[in-house]
Amino acid sequence: MLLQLGDRTYDLTSRALVMGILNRTPDSFYDHGAYWSLDAFYARAERLVADGADILDVGGVKAGPGPEVTESEELDRVVPAVAGLNARFDLPVSVDTWRASVAGEAYRQGAIVGNDISGFADPDYLQVAAAAGATVVATHIRLAPRVADPAPHYEDVVGEVAAFLLDRAHRARAAGIPDTRILIDAGLDLGKTAEQSLTLLRASDQLAGLGWPLLLSASNKTFLGVLFDLPVDQRAHPTLAAHCLGVTLGCRILRAHDVRAARRVCDVLAAVMEAV
Repeated sequence: MLLQLGDRTYDLTSRALVMGILNRTPDSFYDHGAYWSLDAFYARAERLVADGADILDVGGVKAGPGPEVTESEELDRVVPAVAGLNARFDLPVSVDTWRASVAGEAYRQGAIVGNDISGFADPDYLQVAAAAGATVVATHIRLAPRVADPAPHYEDVVGEVAAFLLDRAHRARAAGIPDTRILIDAGLDLGKTAEQSLTLLRASDQLAGLGWPLLLSASNKTFLGVLFDLPVDQRAHPTLAAHCLGVTLGCRILRAHDVRAARRVCDVLAAVMEAV
């Protein structure tokens, strides 16, 4: 299985990549705005690079409900940060946005991945990505970003998520994006109960079997807190367990806060899978 990020090509047959999370938000569920200032943001990026990140993922609006962030505000948060990362580090930069306009400006500043948790709700998103030669992440969500979904219902959560991801990957392909530049993500916590998210994690092999590299975004998420009755700052061990399970079941990109730990998981499992 090959993945293209800009001019780089990765063989993901037995190796997983680590996507380091960089928040330019004052209200992140995890860091609560600790990296809001650009100085703190770049210092955090330096740490993630030193710890072994393969990709840096920049987001300017949190996924959950909160105060409105306008398009101009998101552009101000994200675009200078992308430009700064591109100037400082020789790593692929991903922009975590569901707005085609923000993605387009980020591509012009050097981003090469569009990480869209809305499932390409913006009708211009795929065309903008295709024109830029960008890779895209197709993520399942039941409603929409920033919309509370406290009691989601599915007849068959794995089947419905798989069908959604298949549809979105086909839409990306139809827009002119090659399969090697398409990622899929089950969207754990996005319109799912803790039990539904766990079911999807356990079904990672079925989702990976759809044929596109599967991204796992489980780091410190709510479903782990609910399952183990842990606050966000005590979910490190459940996160590592989720990462290990995900990679063994076919996930090939780990989106992580603790890049050093995720890097070790990926390296150990790659050594096991490549052992003769």
